[in-house]
Amino acid sequence: MSDWCHFLEAASLPFCICFFQHRHATVRTMRLPTLRPFLGLTTCTLLLMSPLFGSCHPAQYQAQTRTVLVEQFETHGLGFPWRNLTCPICKAIFTILDIALLSSANEERVAHAVSEACIRLHLADEQVCRNITELFRDDFIRALQQSVLWPTEACAVLVGPSCGTFDIYAPWNITLPKVPKPPVTPPSPPKPGSPQSRVLFLTDIHWDKEYETGSAADCKEPLCCRADSGVPKWKRRGAGYWGTYSKCDLPLRTVENLLENAAKVGPWDWVYWTGDIPAHNVWSQTRNQQLTELTVISKLIHKYLGANVTVYPAVGNHESTPVNSFPPPFVHGNRSSAWLYDKMAEEWAQWLPEQALKTLRYGGFYTLEIQPGLRVVSLNMNFCARENFWLMVNSTDPANQLQWLVQVLQASEDRGEKVHIIGHIPPGLCLGSWSWNYYHIVNRYESTITGQFFGHTHLDEFQMFYDEETMTRPLGVAFIAPSATTYVNLNPGYRIYYVDGNYKNSSRLVLDHETYILNLTEANHDAKSPDNPEQNPKWSLLYRATEAYGLSSLFPSDYNTLLRTFINDDRTFQKFWYLRHKGHVSESCREACKTTMLCFLRSGRSDELDECDHLNGFAGNLARAARKTLC
Repeated sequence: MSDWCHFLEAASLPFCICFFQHRHATVRTMRLPTLRPFLGLTTCTLLLMSPLFGSCHPAQYQAQTRTVLVEQFETHGLGFPWRNLTCPICKAIFTILDIALLSSANEERVAHAVSEACIRLHLADEQVCRNITELFRDDFIRALQQSVLWPTEACAVLVGPSCGTFDIYAPWNITLPKVPKPPVTPPSPPKPGSPQSRVLFLTDIHWDKEYETGSAADCKEPLCCRADSGVPKWKRRGAGYWGTYSKCDLPLRTVENLLENAAKVGPWDWVYWTGDIPAHNVWSQTRNQQLTELTVISKLIHKYLGANVTVYPAVGNHESTPVNSFPPPFVHGNRSSAWLYDKMAEEWAQWLPEQALKTLRYGGFYTLEIQPGLRVVSLNMNFCARENFWLMVNSTDPANQLQWLVQVLQASEDRGEKVHIIGHIPPGLCLGSWSWNYYHIVNRYESTITGQFFGHTHLDEFQMFYDEETMTRPLGVAFIAPSATTYVNLNPGYRIYYVDGNYKNSSRLVLDHETYILNLTEANHDAKSPDNPEQNPKWSLLYRATEAYGLSSLFPSDYNTLLRTFINDDRTFQKFWYLRHKGHVSESCREACKTTMLCFLRSGRSDELDECDHLNGFAGNLARAARKTLC
């Protein structure tokens, strides 16, 4: 009996494969009964599907020990016991999955086994397990069949680098023009009285059309406060009228109230909107539902903000169904993303010119001129996300998006334009090679790129970019804005950026920003009648960045100084921690928690997060856990 057979026997898995090689080689001996063997191979399949249930619980750290911190990061997976799935099991099972899928007759058995394993491992409610399996089975299996993954490669992605090397995500490089980089001139504050642009930033709305006031805020499903969540065990844990501190998304009235309030505190020079429209009920979504919600929210934004305000959207990871499923453009037919991109082009034609709509239809990204001297680039960050299982087929610069970005930036540099980049997933959370290349591009075009704006984490954060030679000179900041949704345990919120304005030689840099929130404790309980909600709730200013941190501006050098302040002044760091959670956090962040947070803030490149992790003795565990928090 081979070592693999000994392992499978020790793991109590009901199957055995002996003397096998890769799926493209000859299988010498194989025993696969009708159903039970597939119950084992579902483990690795479920690992691949783990992000699909939604996973962005903001961490409420106790942080006494390394173990506690890792455990708390992993609670972002909605409480599913993914740690029961080990590296050896993943490798063994993925090999069997590879072999099994050589036969189309086994696809139905695999899908059924995945569903049964999900139920038996108590990864989710029975109906959630069955629905999620049915929703993902076709696209996932096709992507897996087209991939060239060996078990060690697949499990390196799923479990981490300690489980193997993922060669399919091996380093690759974009090509930069041979044009020399212009001399760098450090930015200086604009003259007093210089024009400023007020930019509204919306992200992660996550409208739940099945939200129901009074329903259970605590439930066994991945998303609560819904009609099928049941009755709360005690009154104060019922879903609030305007939203709820729990794993709940927003009712439509709160979305409308946010937009109504944002319109009142305008006017706006323009709006950035970085995606994630649907709720986190990813196990029961259909294409028609996704498109309907895209239409409703797009029209509401136009209705409340007005026809004279241009909105520049970006594609979130929740826009598709299955969630995170964004095939590169080489995938055609019904499995392509044409159904989504075409509808986006239809709804956003009121804001975007035809040339931008053309690349939007092609790959979900575009560029256009906002004002003379300022250009926006909207990236499809799903092409950098490890949760996008289509990247198993080919992860080398999907859709040639980064090479296209280089061409846009070079043309802008030649014209003397400044460029703002918007997207959903922050680049520091991307796949290693994609993140490395993006960081390299930002270094080369640091004098052209004057703003980077992202969402996705639902939290108020940032990530730093430094010169590649010394990694000490700050040259860029990726602003990560807080979500509109309450998911999880948050106040609803939105962001305002103050940008150096429209005048000759403007830096177009971010000078300041404000965060507004709806305090749910107050909004759900009228001061005169506590059992009833406020009818006209007040959205209040949570903080203004320069005032909160004592800064004169928000240039990269200012944020680098702020990071050093966080290290030496714990009171300032704890203020940041409170503001990071939009004014609703139950515990402070100290010791290992603080170290990890500082690593994250300094790491605009994903390998920097890994390096910081290892330097602080966490052996890759925290970086891996942090990436599981993707929403």
